Amino acid sequence: MKLRSLFTAIFLLAIAAAWGAPRYIFYFIGDGMGMGHVMAAETYNREVRKAQEPLLMMRFPVVGMSMTYSASSPVTDSAAAGTALSTGHKTNNNYLGVTPDTTAVESMAKVLQRDGYGIGICTSVYPDDATPGAFFAHVPSRSMYYEIGKQAAESGYEFLAGSNLRGTVDKKGIPTDLYEVLQKSGYSVVRGTDAISSVTTDKIFLLSPDSTRISNIGYTIDSIPGALTLPEITRQCLSHLEKLSPDKFFMMVEGGNIDHAAHANDGGAVIKEIVNFNEALQIAYDFYLQHPDETLIVVTADHDTGGMALGNKYLKYQAHLEYIDYQRMSKDEFSDQCKAILKSRRVFTWDDMRKMLEDKFGFWKGVPVSEKQEQALKEKFEQTFELRNSEDQKTLYNSFNAFAVEVFDVLDAATGIGWTTTSHTGNPVPVYAIGVGAEQFARLNNNIDIPQRILNAVEK
Repeated sequence: MKLRSLFTAIFLLAIAAAWGAPRYIFYFIGDGMGMGHVMAAETYNREVRKAQEPLLMMRFPVVGMSMTYSASSPVTDSAAAGTALSTGHKTNNNYLGVTPDTTAVESMAKVLQRDGYGIGICTSVYPDDATPGAFFAHVPSRSMYYEIGKQAAESGYEFLAGSNLRGTVDKKGIPTDLYEVLQKSGYSVVRGTDAISSVTTDKIFLLSPDSTRISNIGYTIDSIPGALTLPEITRQCLSHLEKLSPDKFFMMVEGGNIDHAAHANDGGAVIKEIVNFNEALQIAYDFYLQHPDETLIVVTADHDTGGMALGNKYLKYQAHLEYIDYQRMSKDEFSDQCKAILKSRRVFTWDDMRKMLEDKFGFWKGVPVSEKQEQALKEKFEQTFELRNSEDQKTLYNSFNAFAVEVFDVLDAATGIGWTTTSHTGNPVPVYAIGVGAEQFARLNNNIDIPQRILNAVEK
């Protein structure tokens, strides 16, 4: 075994020596995307979609894993994890772009920018959230949204994208000057991709056309007409960087909706978001195929959210991911509809809800619901909609109607998906890589190693 490992190391070093430095770097971060999330999506891809090959990232020649603990806890938050993945420094939970003593640390994007690389930072959630913010901001609290937004303006990056900026209003809801700051810094702030064609500046800040749905661009499973998608954001960013910085560029693309769905314990939405993330990755991979000796693609996650597993206490050695295709809306959307029904005070009977569950989740028609489960649903319905004495489930990004929680517990029981928490875990996360310098990631990584190894490939 030792001899084989030595030969493998020599072979990889020989390959590395033959390659030059990567001119094009793609850094894909699946927020909250643990091993279980990827395996569930791969199983769905194989057994339900009948795909002939595994998910694209799982076909990359280099596979590793990464530890994610922060300086303050075995279970990291996104700010500390984002800081590690962007700067190569451990920090405390809630800190962004600074060390535990609040000393600012430089992100790999800034290092590459100084070396002449064009920079694009993209996400499907808030662009002032922890992971994208870690590539340009330095604040002692991830909730300092106005300061993070100003630092985004000061970054000078050619392309920034996400759902909506929170720093445009203060804590009292009074508008700030953040849009003016961005404009003075040379950014054209546009909502939706149609507006990009009219942009005359070199710097673009792309936001969602839906200014009311602020936390993310919308879940894939909700099929929202006119919504931004992560593949489209990725395509627009790549096109812009190819035009402005054709010789070399760096792109960070975050699948933030994976994390939001995992906090909700919404397995169907997680799986559809990872499939969507894979489609965005395909755009980068197609570019790689045109420039295989000049491109590096690294895929990883900042942490595991929810402890998602394929397999639960109800089905034991079985799973039925085909039931996910009966799901027509996310837990977030269904919970919002339940709250709207309560707020309207309209008469909404159990028969009305039963019909809704059939239409939106396939209950009884495609997804089996036992008599015991139906009775539990009916009792929770009465408690929530008639007696109005049930409590919402509070998670990081939403507060879920109690009946919606019951519905998704039934759905998880049927599909075979299990959860350990609505928060993060300390589980390791996957690492996939292809291209120039990819061989460095074929090991157990610490998250702080990843940006340094990317820079090592550039500096060799």
